[in-house]
Amino acid sequence: MERCAVVGIGQTKHAKVREDLSMAGLVREAAQRALDDAEMTWRDIDAVVIGKAPDQFEGLMMPEVYLADALGATGKPIFRVHTAGSVGGSTAVVAAHLVTSGVHEKVLTVAFEKQSEGDTTWGLGGGRSGSIGAGGYFAPHIRAYIERSNAPEYIGWMVALKDRKNALKNPYAHLKLEELTLEMIKESPMVWEPVRRLEACPASDGAGAMVLASEKVADAASKPPAWVHGLAVRSELGQFPGRDPVNPQGGRDCAADVYKQAGITNPRQEIDMAEIYVPFSWYEPMWMENLGFAAEGEGWKMTDEGATDFGGDLPTNVSGGVLSSNPIGASGMLRFLEAASQVRGTAGEHQVDGARTALGHAYGGASQFFAMWIVRSAKP
Repeated sequence: MERCAVVGIGQTKHAKVREDLSMAGLVREAAQRALDDAEMTWRDIDAVVIGKAPDQFEGLMMPEVYLADALGATGKPIFRVHTAGSVGGSTAVVAAHLVTSGVHEKVLTVAFEKQSEGDTTWGLGGGRSGSIGAGGYFAPHIRAYIERSNAPEYIGWMVALKDRKNALKNPYAHLKLEELTLEMIKESPMVWEPVRRLEACPASDGAGAMVLASEKVADAASKPPAWVHGLAVRSELGQFPGRDPVNPQGGRDCAADVYKQAGITNPRQEIDMAEIYVPFSWYEPMWMENLGFAAEGEGWKMTDEGATDFGGDLPTNVSGGVLSSNPIGASGMLRFLEAASQVRGTAGEHQVDGARTALGHAYGGASQFFAMWIVRSAKP
């Protein structure tokens, strides 16, 4: 199997709403930045893999056809991926497979969402009136986790404060709250019990892009690559007898597969930092358990002890995470590229010192779609 590495990374500029750009302009901005970082041009790319959440979010069917010219894909293979909110991560995995299979040497992968041009709540509700939105669906699972684990109420506030403060270090974060305090989060309106407004993600316009390359191309690059050591996707039905949406089997299986590929037997000790898909603050402790960093019922203690802080033993979402930037179709890819940026040593002010092994994670649907990868600074 061919080895694969990230040799170029690009994101759209800091802005929650990009009224200055069309959809084509949005994806091209991120893609151009990734190409510039890889020191390549559009002609160098062999294929393009594009991902986004449901088409009704913007009201444009098959956007990959419309966007082919903007992404330099005229006359080249272009693939579309869709796995709900995890799609950005799944898109990166599909693109990596095109390299590891030996089919292509240089693949551009882009994920995006332009929510200002659509109605996300309507899209999530399938157009039916009274849609409860994503938060309304996940809130009961969060409440179930709190009751199972006996976690104190302030854990959710701590995660929200941590991630939003981390966002202040990231020039690409879409939502920045300079004077935020724990008390402000506590006093913010209850949107979906037990989720308060400042514990929930925003809706953003944005795109992320990466150039993935073969070992030959990565070895010749002038900048350090992020080598892919393991990658996987998993899915399960949204409902079936015995399913546990609080700690889904699909997520556990996906993590186990990625760890096995990367030779990781103790994730807490062997992974230097993690970018986890946390659209509602309580999902940090929930995913700590699902991903094997903590025993069941113990994930909240990692937050409480500061283990997931920037200076903790497992810095998590140092970019600000989904709580600070949520162009849904791109959010998973942002987690993947932020992890890659860390092991390349190019994360800037939010760089974790000594990060050599990182996890990128995405989930979507009814906590039923999962995509993950492990990237390292050293070659497999």
